Amino acid sequence: MKIVIGSDHGGFELKEEIKNFLDEKGYDYVDIGTDSGESVDYTDFGLKAAEMVKSGEADRGILICGTGIGIGISANKVPGIRCAMVSDVYSAQMTREHNDANMISMGGRTLGGGLACMIVEKFLTTEFSHGERHQNRINKITAIEEKYNK
Repeated sequence: MKIVIGSDHGGFELKEEIKNFLDEKGYDYVDIGTDSGESVDYTDFGLKAAEMVKSGEADRGILICGTGIGIGISANKVPGIRCAMVSDVYSAQMTREHNDANMISMGGRTLGGGLACMIVEKFLTTEFSHGERHQNRINKITAIEEKYNK
């Protein structure tokens, strides 16, 4: 599994902690930046990561900004992306099992490194529950995208 990870300045420090965790666990990832705490626009990193997941260059994405909100909204503008903002392990599990989320966003100013790494681990190790009711809901999400992205 190839992972893309990106952040703005508000998520930079947490991104670095998560990268250490990914290294320890042996995950293959690409860091698309930012590479400092200097102010940048979260939209640029959300878009770049989402495009990598959409194109297949990455299988899953991890995004971090100050709250996790803006960067996740940006990623979700790319058709085919299901980025869930998560702040607990249970939500990370459920968004994989029920929503087949291919990206998550988190808040660098709202989460500690230990919890963020537990969230990432759950997100990366949980599979989609291929049951009919869950797939039907994913199909409806896709239909909404198709309706408005013409």
